[in-house]
Amino acid sequence: MGHGGNVIDELVTDHREVEEIFGKIEGLPSGHQDRKVYADQVTIELVRHSVAEEAYLYPAVREHVANGDALADQELDDHATAERIMKDLERCDAGDADFDRLMGMLMSEIRSHIADEEGNLFPALRQACPMDALNELGEKVRKAKKTAPTRPHPAAPDKPPANKLLAPGTGMVDRLRDALTGRGKHE
Repeated sequence: MGHGGNVIDELVTDHREVEEIFGKIEGLPSGHQDRKVYADQVTIELVRHSVAEEAYLYPAVREHVANGDALADQELDDHATAERIMKDLERCDAGDADFDRLMGMLMSEIRSHIADEEGNLFPALRQACPMDALNELGEKVRKAKKTAPTRPHPAAPDKPPANKLLAPGTGMVDRLRDALTGRGKHE
């Protein structure tokens, strides 16, 4: 979290970190307890990443990119799908019958989303948006990830200004719950 650089570099680095965690999950046998730890870690990272994108990236896409409203709306739909899967996954232990199915669905959804962003959205934004604005967005995204929620909240607003107002408070509660339960940490 907080890698530096413009918004695209920041988010691509997040994508690589998520893929690394997916690889750890795939490298463990079905039912292994560490799969749940990694599932919690990837959920924490994905929720922070999504909240930051929703607050800053997608409004910039709407403003700068041709057909930006449609692109941003599609990305928000992808986020909503992933968030519902993460909410269901949150209720499962690694040995539960639904865990592997939900994890597979999440990996497929996120990998497709990443491919779309990196193949279409990011190049369009890089071409349409001035570099100083991309750098400023990178800083805003890094700040947003520090206070963002760490748990899925499918009913939460996903567009400014409501998401920018509610996310820090929700994030504080989520981080407190994580600290108290040890969520996302190896024992």
